[in-house]
Amino acid sequence: MNTRDLLLDGLKWRYATKAFDPEKKIPSDLWTVLEDALVLTPSSFGLQPWKFFVVSNPELRERLVALSWGQRQVADASHLVIFAVKSPVTEDDVHRHIVNAETLQGMPPGTLGGFEKVVNGFLANPPYPLDLRAWATRQVYLALGNFMTSAALVGVDTCPMEGLDPAGYDAALGLEGTGYFTVAACPAGYRAANDKYATAPKVRFPKSAVISTID
Repeated sequence: MNTRDLLLDGLKWRYATKAFDPEKKIPSDLWTVLEDALVLTPSSFGLQPWKFFVVSNPELRERLVALSWGQRQVADASHLVIFAVKSPVTEDDVHRHIVNAETLQGMPPGTLGGFEKVVNGFLANPPYPLDLRAWATRQVYLALGNFMTSAALVGVDTCPMEGLDPAGYDAALGLEGTGYFTVAACPAGYRAANDKYATAPKVRFPKSAVISTID
């Protein structure tokens, strides 16, 4: 199968899984690949204003069901990832990113000082009206989309979830006071044999309705 067909087949195969098989687990080596995919997600300025919490404690995951509108996926899936935003993004966060970039790319310290000033200027005085927390949250959604697509390409089911109590999650996960706030959750694993949604036709508008070419 060529790369094009692999991509399209994976995207056609995936769906927001409503029921996971609790007995079927993602192999550890495959999970490592999906964690790597999360780390490789792009973000504005490369700042990565996020953290991903992989919840393995079964008692905690059962508690999260009540904070997720009763959706069992958070407890039944093989793995559960919580996507959290860093807010506010501070000058210290920017400096940590700059130092990391200089180190990884073999640059002398201070090489990216000009870029650091640009980023700090953007955060302190955006060039257009901007809610910085909303802006950082949009970066987190890039990671969520990247995770789901990557999972589909390796045959792992996912279910993106905003149907949850963010403040309740923060309390349950011990995030209060850390500077990180729950944005969404994404159970990952393998669909249950009786999940009727697995074979339901995809409901999408035709390409002509959503893609326009501007010459």
